[in-house]
Amino acid sequence: MNYTYMMKCADGTLYTGWTTSVEKRLKAHNEGKAGAKYTRAKRPVELVYYEGYATKEEAMSREYAIKQLTRKEKLTLMDF
Repeated sequence: MNYTYMMKCADGTLYTGWTTSVEKRLKAHNEGKAGAKYTRAKRPVELVYYEGYATKEEAMSREYAIKQLTRKEKLTLMDF
């Protein structure tokens, strides 16, 4: 399974990515150097939204689509 996810950073910003394991990715963002450079200075991060997909390509495509949304649209998506 592949996932597109959104995390809320300590400063209130949102980060979107894709992964094969949401739990491992959350841990990487919060603890290790394997997390995104963007989130390293904005810890801790918390998982606020995710969607599952059968293929990596679908998850990556959805990640791109979410990144094109406005902050307001992302917040609405999280409330769904």
